[in-house]
Amino acid sequence: MTEAAEAAVADEANVFAESEFLKELVKVWRAQDSHGHWDGKTDAKVIGEYIVTKEQRKSLPIIADPDPDTLWRLELFYNAVALSIERVTKIMVTPMMKMSHEGFGRIVLIGGRLIVVNKQLRDVHRFGFESFAKLAAEGDKFVQQGVEMIEKFPEAANY
Repeated sequence: MTEAAEAAVADEANVFAESEFLKELVKVWRAQDSHGHWDGKTDAKVIGEYIVTKEQRKSLPIIADPDPDTLWRLELFYNAVALSIERVTKIMVTPMMKMSHEGFGRIVLIGGRLIVVNKQLRDVHRFGFESFAKLAAEGDKFVQQGVEMIEKFPEAANY
């Protein structure tokens, strides 16, 4: 293994150890495996489909319909965000997604009567991240936004 590859593996291990969101995302994915097919897989292998390199992204058409696997990945990503917000705030957070067949739509995460995260979705067929660090950063960003919204409007979230 080259030094660059060893460094990449070490960085990956650090990201998985430090990011509470990635830990939650892995739990959400492993919960989908009712027959134990992923028991021998590393966490990086389980959620590896979120990684879309620049080359892979370039090979995707600009306009296309998202496949069911991509929609499932998107749904599980936001489920992990909702669960991460719940762990911090103790407020039950529910995701709701409305998607057109063309890959445009919206996802909202709702806590009580409060919309804690509101995201307009475009080009869902290209959903992915260049690295686990970017995946973790995006997830952590949404979790932080949700927690801040609940802290700002606790009466609406507790309703």
